[in-house]
Amino acid sequence: MLNLVQLSPQVKRLLINDPELTKVASDKVEAIKASLDCKDAACYTSQLKFTNEEIKIVGNRLAQLYKSNNALGLLVKNDLIPSGAYILNKNLSPQQQLVKAWEQDAEGVNYAISVYADGKKPLYADIDSISFNVKAKAYPAVLFDAASVALSECKGSKLFFEPVLTYALQAMEINGRHDAANFEPLSAGLNKVALQNIKQTNWSKYKYSAILILGAGPGDLLTSISATGMLRCRMGAARYFAGLAPFIIVSGGMAHPYKTKYCEAVEMKKFLVENLHVPAKAVIVETQARHTTTNVRNAVRLIYHYGMPFNKAFATVSSKSHVESVAASMAERCIKELKYVPYKVGNRIDDNALELYPLVDALQINPIEPLDPR
Repeated sequence: MLNLVQLSPQVKRLLINDPELTKVASDKVEAIKASLDCKDAACYTSQLKFTNEEIKIVGNRLAQLYKSNNALGLLVKNDLIPSGAYILNKNLSPQQQLVKAWEQDAEGVNYAISVYADGKKPLYADIDSISFNVKAKAYPAVLFDAASVALSECKGSKLFFEPVLTYALQAMEINGRHDAANFEPLSAGLNKVALQNIKQTNWSKYKYSAILILGAGPGDLLTSISATGMLRCRMGAARYFAGLAPFIIVSGGMAHPYKTKYCEAVEMKKFLVENLHVPAKAVIVETQARHTTTNVRNAVRLIYHYGMPFNKAFATVSSKSHVESVAASMAERCIKELKYVPYKVGNRIDDNALELYPLVDALQINPIEPLDPR
């Protein structure tokens, strides 16, 4: 939502002309300025993140400013709702959906600062934690510089969220956490040839829309693809050559091990194409997922956005025990971590493959996963 606002001159004009909202912006600029007098790390962000009261004030003002035919209303109608990014709110009125989208985005911005400036443990601490020792004597100096730069970049901003968003993005940048933008846009880069192939595919010839290969990250920083990953690629390739589906989806970001330079999906595609001779035009990569739940969720998103049949099952391929866990218990984990299940389980195909049906709730973004929020 915040990005949509930044891209719309009409909406920006409406919001920066509102005194209550511009006061939120000025208060946050002042909070950054005041933090320059801090002496310890905990002080720097204590006043910077959105408070519950500020989130409520902004939500109320957005609701009051919303009109179905003004710039804000048209943004909700033409962009925010069709994106599906807040689809779990689909039963609310457009005005309420706007407020809920703001509340979710505010939560996400606060969370990014908590993890990548304050050092709070993220959901997957082994791979997604802060890069700094927040207890080190030198760390407050890093936060001082971050505050100073953020202040210079947004001191004149009147858009209510920009000072906090600027700081959050900067915190992620100095941690080297560009994961959500890696290899984007996929449709114009790594997936361009496959996307063209999708448009020419006769789907009636295939039982499944795609074969999703679940990866397994290597255990060290020097290995590009694990032994298990290679074996799973072979499982997927065999089913592709057997005519099960016209495409293979490989999913996995730069996740395992911590701070790896290798993207799991990219390395799996290389292995499929170079070693197993799968045509490059038949391989779709998904480069952000950080664990099995989002391997599946993000694959469903690509199936939806790339215009592949959404009423058709896709085959999910992995080690036997991994496939069994997806079938038996992953839905519970999805509810806990994502607040929804992005798929429906179908039939077991064989020891290493399972039918899954895509569900549109997969489009819902996750505010507490800044490395893979979409």
